[in-house]
Amino acid sequence: MDLQLIGAIVKNIRAEVGKVIVGHDEALELMLTSLLCGGNVLLEGAPGTGKTFLVQSFAACLNLKFGRIQFTPDMMPGDILGTNLFNFQTNSFVLTPGPIFTQILLTDEINRTPPKTQAALLQAMNERLVTIDRQTYSLGDEFMVVATQNPIEQQGTYPLPEAQLDRFLFKLIIDYPSDSEEREIVRRHGHCSAMPKISDFGISPLVGSMHLAEARALTAQIRLTDALVDYIVDIVRATRRHPAIEVGVSTRAANMMAAASRAYAAICGRDFVLPDDIKRLAIPLMRHRVVMTAASDIEGVTSDEALRTVVDQTVVPR
Repeated sequence: MDLQLIGAIVKNIRAEVGKVIVGHDEALELMLTSLLCGGNVLLEGAPGTGKTFLVQSFAACLNLKFGRIQFTPDMMPGDILGTNLFNFQTNSFVLTPGPIFTQILLTDEINRTPPKTQAALLQAMNERLVTIDRQTYSLGDEFMVVATQNPIEQQGTYPLPEAQLDRFLFKLIIDYPSDSEEREIVRRHGHCSAMPKISDFGISPLVGSMHLAEARALTAQIRLTDALVDYIVDIVRATRRHPAIEVGVSTRAANMMAAASRAYAAICGRDFVLPDDIKRLAIPLMRHRVVMTAASDIEGVTSDEALRTVVDQTVVPR
């Protein structure tokens, strides 16, 4: 298997994003993993940590159509999907597409809109399809949602329902940069109080639909042994028995873990998956899918801590 194409894509995207973004290496690595296996990503972090800037830089490296939705409490599903308007010249209804008709979609502050509007994304995220007035439209194989949310401010926000969280491949925590990274950020971007324009940094859109389709086809061929399939299932099923977890992860999560581990192995330049790949991805892939018990919340046990215990106690295949 020729993995040079995937290696070139990863190298080029990292180099182009590096023109703008300082740090966030882990987030970028998992966004690349998601891109290769067709997953969606949820970024959570405090305001001003570069979530939106990171997504915009990432999208600028792709020769794909990019769209953005800034969610607000008064937004309706039609504002996302679009609507059929009557054309008096043709005497028929014509679809006016909403911003969801794109390839890379940034949904900013996704938890600021009510559940009814959030639900408009469910079919698109899972099937890459949109149904409007009983007519179904395809969004294309390249469609990918990257959402952001702020965990600090709770007033005027609506928690994402479990059904929608389960459609995100990863939930990535965007933390504050290190001391050296923050100094470099201020040196590079401290000349203006507003967010810099991506177009000013000369990012080249290097990856198009054809390259992405070929890379995904190669990724799907990465070898995942039966022993590692059993390992994934053992981890998933163990989350349903952990005393601190009320609701464990779904079978969809097991499928996503298999696909993501193949993509991660490809990024690492291998045509086979290792147990360490699965360990590396387990927590960001499952942290948003589990529901903790009331007792664990009172005791301060986080989902990451419970999942780390699950991964550590699951027997690794040899």
